[in-house]
Amino acid sequence: QVRLVESGGGLVQAGGSLRLSCAASETTHNIAAMGWYRQAPGKQRDLVATITSGGSTDYADSVKGRFTISRDSTESAVYLQMNSLKPEDTAVYVCAFRYYNNYFDWGQGTQVTVSS
Repeated sequence: QVRLVESGGGLVQAGGSLRLSCAASETTHNIAAMGWYRQAPGKQRDLVATITSGGSTDYADSVKGRFTISRDSTESAVYLQMNSLKPEDTAVYVCAFRYYNNYFDWGQGTQVTVSS
């Protein structure tokens, strides 16, 4: 089983930026897409952004224009650049790799807290 390790979370003031990283513990194969989810207290887990093996990206409406997802195939990693952060972005952010057989590997999550 591939272990995904997130980093880059923390506390930031509204309007600030953070860059989340998610790196696989070993070389991965047959990845169809990578993505970031988030779950805030009292809310469902939401899909924030995805990037396919071909490089196509998609974003939740709430983060369009502020967040950018990217990948590093050499490092088997996915990143989430978060700009213009708002208090409502506060959540645990979790990365995931989806394989062509629709199996998912999940990270442990990293806390992002945006203060007013």
